[in-house]
Amino acid sequence: MNNRDVVFVFAEDDLGHFLLAKKYLAEQGVRNEMIRFPDGRSTLDFFFMQGTGPRRDPHREYVLILDIRMPGVDGIEVLRAIRADSELKELPIIILSTTANDEEIERCQALGCHAYIVKPVKYGSYIDAMRKVGLFPSLLSDGFVLQKQQPVKTAEAD
Repeated sequence: MNNRDVVFVFAEDDLGHFLLAKKYLAEQGVRNEMIRFPDGRSTLDFFFMQGTGPRRDPHREYVLILDIRMPGVDGIEVLRAIRADSELKELPIIILSTTANDEEIERCQALGCHAYIVKPVKYGSYIDAMRKVGLFPSLLSDGFVLQKQQPVKTAEAD
């Protein structure tokens, strides 16, 4: 498997956040197919091949970029369901969330996410994070966590 074979699946309710992540990945040279689901229910339907929407191809490789806070079925429920399934339990899952709470990060890691990236972060850190996501799986076997950066204070113009 090479990285081009991997499909990036985003479970992200905010279209703007998805487009931003997609843009940054593209700027880093990532040309993988990327698809988005706006909630946890449609994400689960895709992976469990249910419902009337798109379904995963069992012969393809996927990486799930998962938001925690989504309407209806949230990211924690998606993470639990996938990890409980014998066929999907090894699916690489990267949390990309605005939640920077240490307990939440630890809970996601205990449930089996491969990485936890806090958004938004400074531009340079976000680029670095997206680069690491694009280089999956070689850089994510041990996981990584990017903590929210402190805002940079700028001097106001007189």
